[in-house]
Amino acid sequence: MSGITLDQAQAQLAAWLAASLAVSQNQEYTIGTRKLRRADAAVIKEQITYWQGMVAQLSAAASGRRRSLNISYGVPR
Repeated sequence: MSGITLDQAQAQLAAWLAASLAVSQNQEYTIGTRKLRRADAAVIKEQITYWQGMVAQLSAAASGRRRSLNISYGVPR
């Protein structure tokens, strides 16, 4: 993995969801030193999609499931 924990990914997702809500209400939102406005909606959407994927991936890893399917082709003998 990338060294990010599930808790960290969930916190990031929550922050970006809060940013989305604030921006949708024509407000400004700050994450760290970055101020986000309505014009930043596309960036916010990209970040939400990214962090949703990370949360899903880390949740699956924590429960022992894998998202990928490995298929091997061979000739039976």
